[in-house]
Amino acid sequence: MIEESPGVELSAFRRWAITGCVMLVTVMQVLDTSVTNVALPHMQGALSASVEEVTWVLTSYLASNAIVIPATAWLTGFLGRRRFFLVVTVLFTGSSLLSGLAPNLTLLLVARVLQGFGAGPIVPLSQALLWEIFPAHERGMAMAVWGIGVMFGPIVGPTLGGWIVDNWSWRWIFYINLPIGALAFVLGGLFVFDSPQQQRPRRIDWAGLVFMVLGFGAAQLVLDRGEQEDWFASNLIWMLTILAGLALVAFFIRELLAEEPIVDLTVFLDRNFAIGTAMMAVVGLGLFSSMLLFALYAQKIMGYDAWTAGFVLAPGGVGNLLSLIVAGRLVARIDQRLLLAFGCLFNAAGTYMMSDLSLGVDYWTLAMPRFVQGLGIGFLFVPLTVMALATMPREKVANGTSFFNLVRNLGGSFGVAIAATVLARRSQYHQSTLVGHINVWDPETASRLRALRRYFESRGADAFTAERQALATVYRGTVEQAHVLAYADEFWLLAMMFALLVFAVPLMRRVHTGPIEKEGVIVEG
Repeated sequence: MIEESPGVELSAFRRWAITGCVMLVTVMQVLDTSVTNVALPHMQGALSASVEEVTWVLTSYLASNAIVIPATAWLTGFLGRRRFFLVVTVLFTGSSLLSGLAPNLTLLLVARVLQGFGAGPIVPLSQALLWEIFPAHERGMAMAVWGIGVMFGPIVGPTLGGWIVDNWSWRWIFYINLPIGALAFVLGGLFVFDSPQQQRPRRIDWAGLVFMVLGFGAAQLVLDRGEQEDWFASNLIWMLTILAGLALVAFFIRELLAEEPIVDLTVFLDRNFAIGTAMMAVVGLGLFSSMLLFALYAQKIMGYDAWTAGFVLAPGGVGNLLSLIVAGRLVARIDQRLLLAFGCLFNAAGTYMMSDLSLGVDYWTLAMPRFVQGLGIGFLFVPLTVMALATMPREKVANGTSFFNLVRNLGGSFGVAIAATVLARRSQYHQSTLVGHINVWDPETASRLRALRRYFESRGADAFTAERQALATVYRGTVEQAHVLAYADEFWLLAMMFALLVFAVPLMRRVHTGPIEKEGVIVEG
């Protein structure tokens, strides 16, 4: 077991070896989340499950993920960082194997709950570790390099998942985690060490633990199941919402009063962290919902398969890679608020470009906005992370990264839920509006119906059938146009949201980093 003391300085090789190790487990975790979405229809058929039942494969994972993330810092102190890293790596890898071997839906759901518990701490644990081992002036580049792994999964996942389930089996989306997890375990055992600042808790805050599990678990279930259950028309959603509200209020009160809380809420006294966390929630909402809308438009409206839809998202990865590298180099040299403002504006531009949609768009009309938004992601991710965590004492960084990732995930879940709901509502609105303007006595409509009727008659249909088919074709085109308008509305709203986010940037303080970190960093209001 490798120990480090506060006075020991790591070599560059050791730092980047640790970075590579945590990147592996991060890629494994984020890749699994995005790949599973593509495989749900295949799982449904193989396990003889209904649509409602198979969606619990995602819900169970997200709920357990949300439960464990807030406790990451406490679990790190209780078990020790090195041991905890190895435990979550083994838990995630082992439950991936169980998921692939599951003979029925029940065992698959159990395995997915365990997988969520293993996946939740990976990202905040990795961020806290990188924050500790790199000096202040190198943290931006370290976060940028690690961020490439974070963004890798959502970009490559749908394409990779589509190829795997089409050519092999849905079970292989879990089996591919095994070699990655095994390598990460070996590297973690060699290079990861316990934090000298971490203190082991003397007792377990059982009341806080229970409130946390109930509160965050119920909140995640509300966000994930709301659209399917028709939100507050469902008694289940009402009960979960009330449970989440009461449990979370009790949790926060308990954590403020406990001597050794599971979550240290004093991190929110730091101005940069409080504002940065709020912005990260909004960014998570915008990024997750826009990626969902891009993927749905490519597959549902344009008729692309999962493989082709993945290539629509791929240019975003290229833009993201470029911006992460540039932002990583600039974040210690210029005012981070400028980079953050650029990130907001690039995302606003990318989503606004998608608000001008039609049924006849080509590949590049879809790919270019993704590239522009990808450029913006790096300029959001790197400076926001650096400014939010820079002024925080090192012993609180693990706690801060836990909350930082929790709100990003909850913001993403909220964004996906809201995007699906608004899409359905706006589609209904535009459909009723367009249908109300279609009149068979209108010369243009009548001409269109005559042309369609002649076409179907030329294909062998009798006069009555041709008339019905012509009307059905016009109606189907109206519905498709209503969907397109609904997507355009959502992208316009997201563009306005990212643009308005710029006004929150001046509220944060610039962070000055030097080549040598002594007492900390210098900030200016």
